[in-house]
Amino acid sequence: MQAKNEETMKILMECLDACNNCFDSCLQEDDVKMMAECIRLDRECADVCANTMNVITRNSPFLNDYLELCAKVCEQCAEECGKHEHEHCKRCAESCRKCAEACRKLVA
Repeated sequence: MQAKNEETMKILMECLDACNNCFDSCLQEDDVKMMAECIRLDRECADVCANTMNVITRNSPFLNDYLELCAKVCEQCAEECGKHEHEHCKRCAESCRKCAEACRKLVA
């Protein structure tokens, strides 16, 4: 289980980084208003990934609940980012899909 947790932690960190990068890059786009939902979900996803990492490290009895929530938020973020042609959005969507999959595997 420990190796599984370490791999999931790495994927969570990559997703957090991708979401923060996408969030920041979206704010630089010409039509920021069009990116509003992407920006909002980037923030949500980064926060949930950070919280899930904390829950894993303290072996919380609520771990599965956090993993399921994280997978759900990552999937929604990936769906939104996938609507945009920006490279940062594509990278974020890919990272979010990978993270959702890792979280679901850890719950199983």
